[in-house]
Amino acid sequence: MTPQQIGLVQATWQQVLPIRETAAELFYSRLFAQDPALKSLFKGDLKEQGKKLMSMIGTAVISLNELNTIVPAVQALGRRHAGYGVRPHDYSTVGAALLWTLEQELGTACTAEVKQAWTDVYGVLATTMRQAAEAG
Repeated sequence: MTPQQIGLVQATWQQVLPIRETAAELFYSRLFAQDPALKSLFKGDLKEQGKKLMSMIGTAVISLNELNTIVPAVQALGRRHAGYGVRPHDYSTVGAALLWTLEQELGTACTAEVKQAWTDVYGVLATTMRQAAEAG
């Protein structure tokens, strides 16, 4: 990730924050449309899960300039998700749903450069989670 990509992700996240509840609903709707089997992994209130998702993304976005500070938490998240039944290929589905959600919410602000920045950021976080899950 370049400093410019980090800046793009942080700036566009500020645009999502005011509509984060709607973004979470869109995200889960898209995720389950892409892979209905994933719905069975969610046992609790989806609205509450959406709040947790948006909070986690927010924490990661804020910490991108100091990524090493959140790596242990991201690794722990990956291990927990493995325990919930998340499979390695599910990360691709999640990434696609996230990018689609950002495209819907950001509209014309979701340029090719912004999409690439988010793709790269998500790739780093998802890889960290997957590696931790695989390591046990």
